[in-house]
Amino acid sequence: MIYLVIVIAAIVLLYFIITGQQVFGAEAKGERLERMQKSKHYKNNQFQNLSPTPSIAEGYSMPKVMFDFMVKKKDPLLKPLHNIPSIHTDLKSFPKDQDVFIWLGHSSYYIQTDGVSFLIDPVLSLYGSPFKFFNKAFSGADIFKPEDIPNIDYLVITHDHYDHLDYPTVKAIKDRVGKVILPLGVGAHLERWGYKYEQLIEEEWGVEAILKNNLKITFTPARHFSGRKVKRNVTLWTSYVLETPTKKLFLGGDSGYDTHFKMIGEKYGPFDYVFIENGQYNEAWKYIHGLPEDVIQACIDLKSKNVIPVHSSKFALALHAWNEPLKKVTSLGKDKNLNILTPMIGEPVDLNKSDNVFRIWWED
Repeated sequence: MIYLVIVIAAIVLLYFIITGQQVFGAEAKGERLERMQKSKHYKNNQFQNLSPTPSIAEGYSMPKVMFDFMVKKKDPLLKPLHNIPSIHTDLKSFPKDQDVFIWLGHSSYYIQTDGVSFLIDPVLSLYGSPFKFFNKAFSGADIFKPEDIPNIDYLVITHDHYDHLDYPTVKAIKDRVGKVILPLGVGAHLERWGYKYEQLIEEEWGVEAILKNNLKITFTPARHFSGRKVKRNVTLWTSYVLETPTKKLFLGGDSGYDTHFKMIGEKYGPFDYVFIENGQYNEAWKYIHGLPEDVIQACIDLKSKNVIPVHSSKFALALHAWNEPLKKVTSLGKDKNLNILTPMIGEPVDLNKSDNVFRIWWED
């Protein structure tokens, strides 16, 4: 019994030593925690989705999901056999008046519009996890580094998962960031990493913030979860509606399908561009990551003029082939007459051009 107690104590101590590292961020306290507790989306000491959202779908169990990951034969194309096609575009070279989108891989992208620059969910280290030996980026998808990032007006974070909020990247670009837009609770991580409280625009769903040059961003719902340690949902997750004098953009973050897409489309749409998660899905967790057919319906609900799918082609976080998400979403989108744009990582998209066309690079 004494030895058992010692072993348990050692495990607990090791857990706190590991999770005490900077990469794990910080928990909300004081005024920030009070704001979270006052939110109508915060109940039972955690944030809630608009609809009941089980982490595992009916007919599945966590042991089965873990068994599939550890034991089940993997798709031979789970990871690409060759380098991902990509272009290392100089982000610092764009004139301030040029409206452009650059995909940086996975859910990371750079937007410049109406004279204002945005960097969304940058993960530019070589891994999408707290540890360097886990979730390594595919070769070719890892071409952008923190030093490639120019001075930006707004760093935008959708939630605090490691494949969206990357400590090495966010820390490295700190002195080149004007303001940070992020959901309730996530600011605790940023403050621990050296960002100032005054830099943070930290809000919940439904809140609007006026930005430079008469731009407006609105925090809108997503159906997901959060957490950098064992405890889930102690910070909020979000999507965004970005309105400029010339266009409307939807920044989707991670989300399973739900009625919020239709609500956002009816209230804020139609959207000139929808940047939406498409990849790292599985039937077992369809409520928190949309399947390709869900993504298509979400884009219809959002009244999308142009769709740019992200959240693929950099990390193997699910069991499907690395290029399956792009194959499926383009095929399904064609059937629904959606204009789906598929630039390579680093390939510029002119946001003022109505006839953008990109090659089927994922079949090379």
